[in-house]
Amino acid sequence: MTAPKFLSVDIESVDPEPGAPAPDRLISGDPKFRTWNVEERDGGLYAGIWEATPGKWRIEYDEWEFCHILSGVSVISEEGGEARTVRAGDSFVLRPGFNGSWEVLETTRKEYVIKL
Repeated sequence: MTAPKFLSVDIESVDPEPGAPAPDRLISGDPKFRTWNVEERDGGLYAGIWEATPGKWRIEYDEWEFCHILSGVSVISEEGGEARTVRAGDSFVLRPGFNGSWEVLETTRKEYVIKL
């Protein structure tokens, strides 16, 4: 049987994967992650919902990621560059090679599409 070609991003049918920043990347707080990965395709394509509680950690992107913030407030700072505050309704792309920090001020939930 072939999988349907239309897939709703419905997290009710997916168990969240718990997570946290690696200890060597943690800057402050005790952030916890939950990830509902609703799509995973050969070739390194992922889509779903990610949520993080307050805290700050270093980020290094090898992948391309589209993000749409659903709720909360975070500050994403690029190393040697600008700090940007993102909140519900904001959409952006983080490209491979982006290095900096992600600080969650209010528990943040985003939709994502990642291409490795």
